[in-house]
Amino acid sequence: MMLFDAFVNELGRSSADAWELTERTTSGWEFYFVRHELDQNRAKEVGELTVKVFKRSEDGQYMGNATAVLPPTTDEAEISQVIEKLIYQASLVKNKPYDLVGPSGNPVSADLPDLYNVAKDYLDAMNSVQETKTEDINSYEIFCSNITVHFANSCGVDIVQSFPVSMAEVVVNARDAGHEIELYRMYNAGTCDGDQLRKNIQRTMEFGRDRLKAEPTPEVSGIPVLLSTSDAVQVYYYFLDNLDVSYVYRHLSSFELGKEIAVSTGDRVTVRSRKELLNSSCNLQFDPEGSPVRDLVLMEQGVPKAFHGSRMFSSYLGLEGSFQVQNWEVSGGSCSEEEIRQGDHLEIVEFSDFQVDPLTGDIFGEVRLGYLHLNGEVWIVTGGSVSGDLKENLSDLRMTREQVQYNNVMIPAVTRLSHVSIAGVKQ
Repeated sequence: MMLFDAFVNELGRSSADAWELTERTTSGWEFYFVRHELDQNRAKEVGELTVKVFKRSEDGQYMGNATAVLPPTTDEAEISQVIEKLIYQASLVKNKPYDLVGPSGNPVSADLPDLYNVAKDYLDAMNSVQETKTEDINSYEIFCSNITVHFANSCGVDIVQSFPVSMAEVVVNARDAGHEIELYRMYNAGTCDGDQLRKNIQRTMEFGRDRLKAEPTPEVSGIPVLLSTSDAVQVYYYFLDNLDVSYVYRHLSSFELGKEIAVSTGDRVTVRSRKELLNSSCNLQFDPEGSPVRDLVLMEQGVPKAFHGSRMFSSYLGLEGSFQVQNWEVSGGSCSEEEIRQGDHLEIVEFSDFQVDPLTGDIFGEVRLGYLHLNGEVWIVTGGSVSGDLKENLSDLRMTREQVQYNNVMIPAVTRLSHVSIAGVKQ
């Protein structure tokens, strides 16, 4: 705190035309288990200070910025040197000028969770997983923290907000008479949803069991691909990214407010910013630039309603009241999980890699584990790849009414893409 105040004072005396200062303090516990035996644990408290300065050109046409991240051990004698160096660096950058965020109230104080209880929820969930002789937990690590962020800028914003962040890293083993494989999972959250964590790990062990039985993916064509795990989030990031003011301003996005993104006879996508989601690690009241976060419809039934993003690009587009989204939700579609799985399809639950290009919509994924449904029969398959163009799939996109949450994102539980090419494994 003393370092923060010292920077505020020195920035006020400097030749910087504007500035932002962020102090982030993390306090928490870490636990490391082999099987279910505690191997080691430790408490931690770490901090860092981020300084960002802005400098206008002499003719006022440009305003550059430069940023430095400093440890809390930074000597106060170094402050003026750090600031002067940043001012010089900022003077070399030629961005259009814009105004920083102004004051808009202070965060409402919220009680932080007791980290002991958060850790206990994780341990209870891990201990409730039903293991077998052939599928079990190899090791896991649990990280539980409370984070406090102090943000101030030269326009008078001075806010402090705190929130929980936690994570579990889990390694699962599955084996048969001749082989053994390992599956790794990382679960990010604010506080622990123990029931969901247990279900996820249980499902991962089932994937490990089936992976040992998998056969090479055959050449098939003309059937939909279903996504029912966290990889599906990449599909919906395409919409969130193209609603970002930085994409719109730089003409990387073709999205226009009030104009439908595609003609569709399927499910149309609705995207919302959510100020809070249960157990999310991103339940903040202000974004990193001090703009208030709120519930907001960004896209409704395939029609963009509002853009989100940084202050700089929002200013360039003349948008007021925009902010950087922290939590977001994609509304459910028209199908039940049973309905969306009817007919021939390939449901992929494990990828070696899965990508959706936010600029082109290109889809690519290497299949690690899938369930091929053909003529009423099911084959467990591995290998091969899928590819396509998301934009071509918008005409008849299908999503379940049921939703699932992955930390700060809520999406339909199952997504069906009907226009994806499946490349099997060449024998």
